Amino acid sequence: MYKLIKNSGAARRGEFTTPHGTVQTPAFMNVATCGAIKGGLSALDLKDLKCQVQLCNTYHLHLRPGDENVKKLGGLHQFTRWDGPILTDSGGFQVFSLAKLRNITEEGVTFASHIDGHKIFMGPEESMRIQSHLASTIAMAFDECVENPAEYDYARSSCQRTVRWLYRCKAEMDRLNLQPDTINPRQMLWGINQGSTFEDLRIENMKQIRELDLDGYAIGGLAVGETAEEMYRIIEAVEPEMPKDKPRYLMGVGTPANILESVKRGVDIFDCVMPSRNARHGHAFTWDGCRNMMNAKYTLDEKPLDEHCDCPVCRNFTRAYIHHLFKSGEMLAMRLCVMHNIYFYNSLLEQIRSSLDQNCFEEFYSNNILKLGARI
Repeated sequence: MYKLIKNSGAARRGEFTTPHGTVQTPAFMNVATCGAIKGGLSALDLKDLKCQVQLCNTYHLHLRPGDENVKKLGGLHQFTRWDGPILTDSGGFQVFSLAKLRNITEEGVTFASHIDGHKIFMGPEESMRIQSHLASTIAMAFDECVENPAEYDYARSSCQRTVRWLYRCKAEMDRLNLQPDTINPRQMLWGINQGSTFEDLRIENMKQIRELDLDGYAIGGLAVGETAEEMYRIIEAVEPEMPKDKPRYLMGVGTPANILESVKRGVDIFDCVMPSRNARHGHAFTWDGCRNMMNAKYTLDEKPLDEHCDCPVCRNFTRAYIHHLFKSGEMLAMRLCVMHNIYFYNSLLEQIRSSLDQNCFEEFYSNNILKLGARI
């Protein structure tokens, strides 16, 4: 259940109650693709980094260790030891990312496994069954993500198929939640808005999927080739058609500046691999912009990664030490930088929430939007 607490323009301050805890929004979901944050972090680490929600990948967990094995082990919460909300994507993004290894039909998608090439079929029913086995808090509907720029006619037919798939997802989830051996019979289903960069398709699609009165709604198919300006334009077009009493999730986005811009346009929830992926390559996000810890100028720098940050890394280690770890190829370099970046992202959302609570979001936006997008 979503409760809207207050608005600042289109920006929303709310809270979302789930069977595994209440999420304060706007919020960032931390990406644990295979059940772990890349960079050597466990669910126990996430507790110290202000994390609220963990996101896991349906496709990858279906391949390894196998969703039926996860079910035998008690579901993702028992398996990973994360006791807060977990969202699982549907596998639909792999329809996009494995474009050279797929075949799409009305029934679903045939993949070639990226691991060993064996054939996998996934449709709406298969995706729902896999996610039910994983026992996540929130299951995403099975959809097709279209690469931008897309041809109008293909984007339209893809949207129509995604809506038909959504009805099948809902019917299968309703059935699964009634089964006696279902681990999480209160699993939620969120629908995904598609339509490439075409406003009319996006609006029509949103009107169609909101009729199902789902637990939440996502905007998918963005940050996949279009400019940031196009992304913001689509959010602005879709937002008025999104239910006011349901959480709004912008999938796979993005930079700190992207998040701040999207909150301003009415988005509640985000996920992105950027904080962990960039950290593993030595890029630390700070309140002054992004630092490349490979740079020689940090060799003797005794300041923390971010002088405005109180994360466990900034409280204990210097830029010089982290620079040395990266240059030496030490695994600890990645772990420390990932910890910092995840803490930074969650702190950013925490401060956005605080600014909304205190009726000063516009001031917070103005003071930080340029700095957050800077490279140091």
